[in-house]
Amino acid sequence: MSKNTSNYTADSIQSLEGIEHIRMRPSMYIGDVGMKGLHHLVNEVIDNSVDESLAGFCNKIWVTIHNNGFITIVDNGRGIPVGIHKKEGISALEVVMTKIGAGGKFDKNSYKVSGGLHGVGISCVNALSKKLIVTIYRNGEIYQQEYFKGKSINNVKCLGKTNMRGTKIHYIADNSIFSSISYSYEILSSRLRELSFLNKGLHLFLQDERIHKKEVFYSKNGIKEFLFLLDKNEEVLTKNIISITGEKENTVLEISMQYNTSFKEKIYSYVNNINTQEGGTHISGFRRALTRTLKKYAEEYGPLSKEKVDLTGEDFREGLTAIISVKVMEPQFEGQTKTKLSNQEVGGVVEKIVGEILSTYLEEHPIDRKKIIDKVILSAKARKAAKKAREFIQKKNTLYNSVLPGKLADCSLNDPETCEIYLVEGDSAGGTAKQGRDRNFQAILPLRGKILNVEKSISYKIFENEEIRNIFTSLGVTFSNEKNQKDLNIERLRYNKIIIMTDADIDGSHISTLILTLFFRYLKPLIEKGHIYIATPPLYLIRKGKNFQYAWNDKERETILHKFGGRKHVNVQRYKGLGEMNADQLWETTMNPEKRTLRKIHIEDHSDADKIFSILMGDEVPPRRNFIEKNAIYAKLDV
Repeated sequence: MSKNTSNYTADSIQSLEGIEHIRMRPSMYIGDVGMKGLHHLVNEVIDNSVDESLAGFCNKIWVTIHNNGFITIVDNGRGIPVGIHKKEGISALEVVMTKIGAGGKFDKNSYKVSGGLHGVGISCVNALSKKLIVTIYRNGEIYQQEYFKGKSINNVKCLGKTNMRGTKIHYIADNSIFSSISYSYEILSSRLRELSFLNKGLHLFLQDERIHKKEVFYSKNGIKEFLFLLDKNEEVLTKNIISITGEKENTVLEISMQYNTSFKEKIYSYVNNINTQEGGTHISGFRRALTRTLKKYAEEYGPLSKEKVDLTGEDFREGLTAIISVKVMEPQFEGQTKTKLSNQEVGGVVEKIVGEILSTYLEEHPIDRKKIIDKVILSAKARKAAKKAREFIQKKNTLYNSVLPGKLADCSLNDPETCEIYLVEGDSAGGTAKQGRDRNFQAILPLRGKILNVEKSISYKIFENEEIRNIFTSLGVTFSNEKNQKDLNIERLRYNKIIIMTDADIDGSHISTLILTLFFRYLKPLIEKGHIYIATPPLYLIRKGKNFQYAWNDKERETILHKFGGRKHVNVQRYKGLGEMNADQLWETTMNPEKRTLRKIHIEDHSDADKIFSILMGDEVPPRRNFIEKNAIYAKLDV
């Protein structure tokens, strides 16, 4: 991927079409006009600068969040060409900023690889900005042009001489399009940190003027450091991180991988710095090579013949954390948001490189090889046991209503769209909920104490657990084959709303988290399709004479006390648990659809959610303590 600065000129810019309809249908280009879309614009500008780094012409990028809602991104790359574009008859800079599909990324001599939206990105940012100023430092001179809602308001001006080089984008998103112009420092810092690992040697600077915070992101060892960060809460199985690098057919591959003692597969994949959350051909090639290579050594050196177990692909990936980064000259993605790579040739390249290097590593590290193979055999045994447990659940659920758990108080209606189920902490609260509910559409399943922590349990133990089986059977879900999550069948789901109802205290929060961990690890489609909710019972009942009100937090309590004229002759009852309410109170505050408040659970970022569950419910105490201390400002102490 050689440098070629001489060929990046005004003639390199190819114009495809105008941008007028971006403002009419912005969600087609950036996903939505909420928080996600707002940050998508910032990432598009950053990705353009990173592309300059990939081409070998940029090693510093500065990002600033201003107090007034503006964003500034500066790089020290070549600077966008400003000469006159032969076809369009205007500056190449204006072509790039105002035409969809205009950019040097279509010219192989200018960019060998690139991320972003392939020429759509910066024009999208411009179109969806109320004001944008672009400043170019190129050929010893400073050039500038201003835009209003995507249209230029003046010609490109030369402002004078400079020793600098690069591009500066200064813009404010259009508040007539976006629901809110409020940036998250965490979202942007997370992306810059990720980019620093994926592009070792690149300096990224983030400054937030609103909170007076600055950070520098830089990685000397790249994705190897990234893997260490992602796996720091796990007990590693092998001492060494396996590094795989190679280049073939204009595809550059870099992989860092390591096994740990957990039961989870965590694969993070990137194509030209874009996170391919849905995977693609590069992941398929990696998995084929991993399975073929490890199976060969399991048969040659392992106890496979004695164990009498059949190995599947998932057995080789259980407990594996891997980061896969490929740089591809002409990537093809499924969909505008680029979450799945479809280049067939990339899968073959990855498979060949991984197979060769992994084989060499296993030959040279017999101790690691034995540990990995033993882990694979253990995974196969656990999968076999889990399959039996799942078949038991499948068999029970095939009979549908006839074998529902005895503890379940079902509703009388049979239409899942109108029915809901409460998963209630404890038999006492469950009894109260059964008395207070509307029997027509509300079902109650009491849970005995704290359910099994699935984060620390092997899969067959989970499927053998009675409380978890009761949840699966009550919901009507089944597991189609040997895979425990991806093949979850929810076609016969019996309830549209699944509501977790626990005490409003620390123990109740812990039980809610245990149940949510179960749903995230084994029933994720139920979260993704919007079926999971958390009930919000009140903390206080405040009475003065015949008048009474409920309070859900301390602030509401103080407001009600003030309304009642202070604490004199006022009785404040602090609910220690759901069981302290009578049936009418529980219905009125927490179960009545006309008055209750339900918190719908959704997954904003799968990777972040995965890390949080690992921290909160895993074995390692220090990371959990650090997380709680860092987020204590958002929590309240229960006494």
